[in-house]
Amino acid sequence: MVDMDVVRVSKRLSKVLRHRPETIGITPDANGWVDIDALLVALAEHGLSLTRQDLDEVVSKNDKKRYTIDESGTRIRAAQGHSIEVRLEYPATRPPAVLYHGTPRRNIGSILEHGLDRAGRHAVHLSADLETASRVGARRGEFVVFVIDAAAMARDGFPFHRSDNGVWLTERVPAAYLTVR
Repeated sequence: MVDMDVVRVSKRLSKVLRHRPETIGITPDANGWVDIDALLVALAEHGLSLTRQDLDEVVSKNDKKRYTIDESGTRIRAAQGHSIEVRLEYPATRPPAVLYHGTPRRNIGSILEHGLDRAGRHAVHLSADLETASRVGARRGEFVVFVIDAAAMARDGFPFHRSDNGVWLTERVPAAYLTVR
């Protein structure tokens, strides 16, 4: 599969597994898992024929490691970023002292006033490194990176979770824990 196809298929999988599974007639379980064979059949019925080898290639080549295949090798889900209701059940984990969040510059005022919220997603996504946060923020043009005092948040009782692909998740980040880098 050429890289362009990997990107195209990955975007389609993201839409289906994170946001709109009903568009191809599948229903993830409560934890977001979908049977791989059923997924491949449903995708083919909706114009995207993939082999299991194609799917495995998309999963392995995805630069963000967005997808997780379970230990049995029979189910797949998005690692995070869902707008559909799912229970990812990542264990609560102590975060590093500092985390980062990249966002378009136009969001600064609102974030400094209200903090970061999940905005229709399962959780707020945070990065452990400045480079990743910058790359995420730059996707929509001019950006800023917020520095999150995760150690203080954890001390104050805010839970953190880490997805299979290393993204830090929390329900919200109040403005008091944020600074602009």
